[in-house]
Amino acid sequence: MTDGWFAGLDPDDDEAAVAAIREGSADEPAEWPRLAVDAGFADDTDDYYDRLRAATMAAAEQAVQEREGADDRQLVHAVRSMADCERTANELAERVAEWGESRSADAGSGVEYARELAASEPSDPAGERVQSLAQRVVDLDEEADRLRAYIDRTAPEVAPNLAALAGPVLAARLVSLAGGLESLAKKPSGTLQVLGAEDALFAHLRGSAPSPKHGIIFTHEAVRGTHPDHRGSAARALAGKLTIAARIDHYSGDLRPDLQAELDERIEAIQSRTGGDGE
Repeated sequence: MTDGWFAGLDPDDDEAAVAAIREGSADEPAEWPRLAVDAGFADDTDDYYDRLRAATMAAAEQAVQEREGADDRQLVHAVRSMADCERTANELAERVAEWGESRSADAGSGVEYARELAASEPSDPAGERVQSLAQRVVDLDEEADRLRAYIDRTAPEVAPNLAALAGPVLAARLVSLAGGLESLAKKPSGTLQVLGAEDALFAHLRGSAPSPKHGIIFTHEAVRGTHPDHRGSAARALAGKLTIAARIDHYSGDLRPDLQAELDERIEAIQSRTGGDGE
């Protein structure tokens, strides 16, 4: 093997160098600097390493840009932004309610109260500030709704089987917690089952809490709607199907309606159990 990544390249063709770094490979090590100099690609060893560094840095930057621009990464940003908007809106709504209580005995609470204040006519400078803060709550709540609508549209395109089984928002949250669809597809079902329950899992590993039976998938009706004595079984069944769905979505992308039918049958069997005989 005498050809390195630089073989046949114009030293000034940066784009071709990046492609060679990203796509090339070698079966075994070789004296690449010397070979590059002999081939006329570099003037000397230092020049070779300068060109190699520039090409590898550009290749890494290109790979990062592609990864961050991928559809699943856009979904991750959207669901995290939605969660931030919801959390901030609720926190600000509490502040608005506290401020409102200092000005009116019949002050309400929550986002709906903020909507009422935002639509009201302020009577003094303090009232103007309360109304302005209330409007920020409304803006954040409405942005969360727009982000949710985007997720509802996008998740079935990015992960059709996962979105069909889990619902678009839960599917997006699972992809987000895993760090991407590829990462989720590579996780065992037992790990997917407890995604979102990391604090409880670490407490269990420290010996101060029982092992968690589920994480964020508790929000799925298959788990939440099952008797507490059998939720562990339901969570395992759901996690198993979601893992299969994620792998199909990442590696092939074709929709498999039979997954839903199989999950429904399994959950129905678990929910039909009687008695509190545990897991």
